[in-house]
Amino acid sequence: MRLAVVMLDLRLRRRMLIGTSLGAALYLFLIIVMYPSFRQDASINEMIAANPTAAAAFGVTGSITTPAGWLGANMYANIGPVLVLLLTIGYGASAIAGQLADGLLSVVATQPYTRRRLVAEKTLALLVVSLAVPVASLVVSLTAPRYDLHPDWAALVGVTISLTLLGFDLGALALALGVLTGSRGAGLGIAAGVGAATYLVSSLAPAVHWVHAIRWLSPFYWAVGDNQLSDGVPWQGWTLLVALGVVLVGIALVGVRRLDIP
Repeated sequence: MRLAVVMLDLRLRRRMLIGTSLGAALYLFLIIVMYPSFRQDASINEMIAANPTAAAAFGVTGSITTPAGWLGANMYANIGPVLVLLLTIGYGASAIAGQLADGLLSVVATQPYTRRRLVAEKTLALLVVSLAVPVASLVVSLTAPRYDLHPDWAALVGVTISLTLLGFDLGALALALGVLTGSRGAGLGIAAGVGAATYLVSSLAPAVHWVHAIRWLSPFYWAVGDNQLSDGVPWQGWTLLVALGVVLVGIALVGVRRLDIP
């Protein structure tokens, strides 16, 4: 059966995928519905201006009452990436190392699958997992004009793509680490730690001078941390995100060839 591994992995995680996507969609819809009540509230912007470092820690910079500022501060700069990484890092750590520990990978290995094809199908499944929350969020955003929220649609589509790539990259990191260490826990823990650290680098860059100097080390900055909802995603950001994903999948491919699958 073609793409049997993809279908198996998605079926095993369907409840979490569907539940998280629906939860993200409902949350974003409520944020959109609330926008008319806050768009004229200057006190919110004053509060952010008075506490720039604290606000930056949550990915909030600039005016929160603009459409881009509202969507970024309440979804795309913080909650959205967290939900995406919850799915992708969890899947990446479990895709090979986790299934190896559970004995499921041994069953797959008895099928006429090369290890290259195994990694290819795991990669495709990871891409589908990465798309779940960004696509659900984009669909819900189509209701925004009914509530006087008018985002830059080209920029929003660009951020949807970059958020997908961000999730894919951190999931691919968990996949590669799981393969290299043979441990689901190592892949999950290290990738989550890297995700948290790079999020802080991106979010604090506008407020902390020395962090601003190293902001390019963060894939969060390439994806959502540089006013992309207002200015769009530059091609360099997409290029870096794609290149990082390709390198990490390549590492996973090299590692799986050395993995002992009983």
